[in-house]
Amino acid sequence: MRVFALADGFRPLPSLPAELPATGYLWVALRREQLREQLGLLQAALQGWGIGPLVDLHVSDLLNQQLPSHFDYTSWYDLLVFRRLAAGAPTAGDQDTEVVSAVTAAQTLATIDTNPVGFAMFDRVLITVHPSDCQVRDFFIDRLAQMSEGHAGARLPASPADLMLRIVNHMVDGYLALRRLLTRDLTALQQELLGPRPRHIDWRALLAARNTLHQLEELCEDQRSAVQEWIDALAEWPPAAAETQAQRERELLSVRSRDVLEHIERVLSHVRRLETSIESAVQMHFSALGQRTNDIMRTLTVLTAIFLPLNLITGIFGMNFDAIPLIHSSTGFWVAMLVMVAVAISLVGYFWRKRYLASSSVTPGSD
Repeated sequence: MRVFALADGFRPLPSLPAELPATGYLWVALRREQLREQLGLLQAALQGWGIGPLVDLHVSDLLNQQLPSHFDYTSWYDLLVFRRLAAGAPTAGDQDTEVVSAVTAAQTLATIDTNPVGFAMFDRVLITVHPSDCQVRDFFIDRLAQMSEGHAGARLPASPADLMLRIVNHMVDGYLALRRLLTRDLTALQQELLGPRPRHIDWRALLAARNTLHQLEELCEDQRSAVQEWIDALAEWPPAAAETQAQRERELLSVRSRDVLEHIERVLSHVRRLETSIESAVQMHFSALGQRTNDIMRTLTVLTAIFLPLNLITGIFGMNFDAIPLIHSSTGFWVAMLVMVAVAISLVGYFWRKRYLASSSVTPGSD
């Protein structure tokens, strides 16, 4: 558990204080296992500060690793669970110098981390619950320390809700680091679908990639719903006096909330574009295979049509009759051969003019 006081500056505290500071607010950051182990201590501190403990159901939500993004509230605090979207441990497919295949692309997509981060926002206390390997908490600790020293060129968050929105916005913007990776890997899948050897496609890897995109879309939709519910709850807060600092801070929260929602919309739009691109590539793959099959069948049909007259001629001269013309002539064989060659050449020329023998230029899957 790490405790920080934000007032005129940003300073860490060794433990939970007996009383809230005279000004500013507290940020209590815990890992999920720390919340489970030190829940009694935290609840006692909340009671001692006179702001009320966490509801048992909300504690269960904060401890649940599989919970989707959602928002809930009570009369003394608001609860937001937001699933982050970040790249996990790097795989072989993350190397820019390596040729990406469907298998490495699917492995890269499988490493995307979607652990939830929980926020309990009181008037003067913010409790955040992070996964064990969450880098967001460490990033904001360093950033707030720089802001306190005047190095970051920005002011400290004015309230727990302001800090929460900045953390959520950072997690959403973290998806931008995945955009290049996802676009590259899904482009590799499309190239395999439309490549010169379409028979060597790993359909299991492609299906896994499509399922991952569907999961990302559901994740983003849950994020959007949670933030929209927070915005609706923010609009129902008791109005502050006009032309006061509280009113300006309230308007700033609304602006930040709409900005976070807009970023989530962009993420969701990008994921849907990737889904549409993969679906289009699959349809183009099967269209190319169908076109290639049509070309093969057309060529075989033309060859069959060429040899049908030749088979007819050989069938006629193979009949058991003595009175067939040229059958007893010494030049009959060569006359029949010349007729068969002339018929074959005439049919080939006719089909070539009709472009029945021309190769298709729109068949990307041809060898």
